[in-house]
Order: sequence, then C-alpha cells, then structure tokens
Amino acid sequence: MSTENIAAPRSPYLSHRKRNRFNIEKWGWIYMRASGVLLVVLIFGHLFYNLIFPGSVSVLDWAFVAGKFADPFWIVWDVLLLWLALIHGANGMRTLINDYAHGRFRSVLLVALAAATIVLLVLGTLVLTTFDPCLGETDNAELIARCAAQ
Repeated sequence: MSTENIAAPRSPYLSHRKRNRFNIEKWGWIYMRASGVLLVVLIFGHLFYNLIFPGSVSVLDWAFVAGKFADPFWIVWDVLLLWLALIHGANGMRTLINDYAHGRFRSVLLVALAAATIVLLVLGTLVLTTFDPCLGETDNAELIARCAAQ
C-alpha cells in the first residue's frame, strides 16, 4: 500500500476563500472556555460579597442593594457578570439547537434565541446602569451620606 497520493494533514488543499472564512464554532468554543473561567471568579466574588461579607442573609434588603450599586465598581462587576453569563448560556443553547434541530425549525429557534438574548442583555444592562440608589427612603447612614454628597 503506497501513501504517495495522500496530502499532508495541513497542506493548502482548500481554496484561499474557504481558509480565511470566520469559524464561528472555533470562536464559540474559545469563548466558552474563557468566559467559564471569568464566570467562576465573578460568581464567587458576587456570592462572597452578598452572602458571606454581610454576615447574614437577612441583611440583604433594598438598602444593601442600593448601597452596593452606589459604587460604580459593583455596577461594572454585575454588568460583566450579566453579559458573560447570558452569552455563555446562549452559546450553549446555540450548540444544542445546532445538534438537535434541523431545517426551518432550527432557523426559527436560532432567531428566537438571538432575540431573547438581545432583549435580556439590553434590559439587564439598563436596570444595572440606570439604577439610582438615592430614590428610595432608607435609614442606612452610609447610603444617606453618599446621596447627600451628590
């Protein structure tokens, strides 16, 4: 058996047009790994700050959340958490749809997934970035001092 006619595994067999095409599956795979690592850090930081740091879950109320969102650091943290988690989940759903749905039904599901993802990203980002901690009444002295300084 001769192997003279078998091309090398990475030989330039494909045309130039196909080699330079954007590979969404490759970039989706890379995104899932990178976002997964970042999400572990973001989620455990979120859980630590909201559950361990205050000392008790009963402390979590509107004043706690308002005090947290008075600091731009936590707004950026939660927006990043929202975007990474939602796109990570949508990418996983896209993979499942591609594996199990076929034809026109697959296209409808992918469009519905994209629409739901975009709507949730926009609404979640608007809630996090337009939240005004000084609108409500509270007896939290730290929050009252921050709002008075504005």
